[in-house]
Amino acid sequence: MADLFEQLANHLDTLPAGYPATESGVEIRILKRLFTPEEARITLGLTMMPEPVEPIAQRLDMDVQALAPVLESMSKKGLLYRSSKGGTHTYMASQFVVGIWEYQLKSLDLDLIQEVNEYLPQFMHKSWIKHETKQLRVIPISKEITAQMSIMDYESAEEIIRAQSKIVVSDCICRKEHEMVGKRCEYPMEVCLSFGSGAYYYEENGLGRSIDQKEALANLKTLDQPAKAVHTNYYARVDEEACIGCGICVDRCHMDAIVISDETQTARGEPDRCIGCGLCVPQCPEEAMKFEQKKSSDLYDPPANVFETYFTMAKERGNI
Repeated sequence: MADLFEQLANHLDTLPAGYPATESGVEIRILKRLFTPEEARITLGLTMMPEPVEPIAQRLDMDVQALAPVLESMSKKGLLYRSSKGGTHTYMASQFVVGIWEYQLKSLDLDLIQEVNEYLPQFMHKSWIKHETKQLRVIPISKEITAQMSIMDYESAEEIIRAQSKIVVSDCICRKEHEMVGKRCEYPMEVCLSFGSGAYYYEENGLGRSIDQKEALANLKTLDQPAKAVHTNYYARVDEEACIGCGICVDRCHMDAIVISDETQTARGEPDRCIGCGLCVPQCPEEAMKFEQKKSSDLYDPPANVFETYFTMAKERGNI
């Protein structure tokens, strides 16, 4: 029979985003850092559907009164997701990414950072980039979108924010971990926005603070993720005739998607790395960087909500 933590890793791997095994076993070491044996066993009884304590206790053959405080404690530790409706707490399994890892914002240490940084490249290669449906997509800000571009309301970050009644801002865990290992970047730390039930979870767990729409709209300059891990409907194109090769766009690009050509001494885009965030466009002194929408056949129509996203990902992995 598999070790308890191997069972937990296998269980997390059945969730939509997966949790693939490695030759080094680093994924097991990470779980042993985060979970006690009791917490690992309880997680085996959780699904990706939010449930009150009673059905979870029945599935685990545990007393409801004994299980309830443990689930609440685990939710505070960021090991599962908790939501509330009508005064009743419900609990569901969290994926490792996006989920458990991001919920460790206030409990990071150097050993955990080292092991997660060892694991994430393998996770991305074995699981994340193989999904046709991604958990993340780039939402350009309107400053970089011309009037000629066709764009739906759900693609506008401003429209998303203005539709929210609850918004919480928190530190970027990527920038937080880089700061802890002495590699802090020049960009702001407090930039990640959560909405709806996720916002309440972050606030109740002390992972962020509640803000209004005005402050949220001021935080729309820092979206970055690897090209193969996100959906994007836009890309940056270089007007080589206007480009003077100053290199500002190269410095601005988080994805190494722009290089200066040795032959022409002008900027050249790398389409496979460009995520269409638009950070390179406004700083170009010659207006040589253009922000363009992909052809209609390549445009991405996102799922309606997070549950539809996970359901689609699970179908793609053959888990449904």
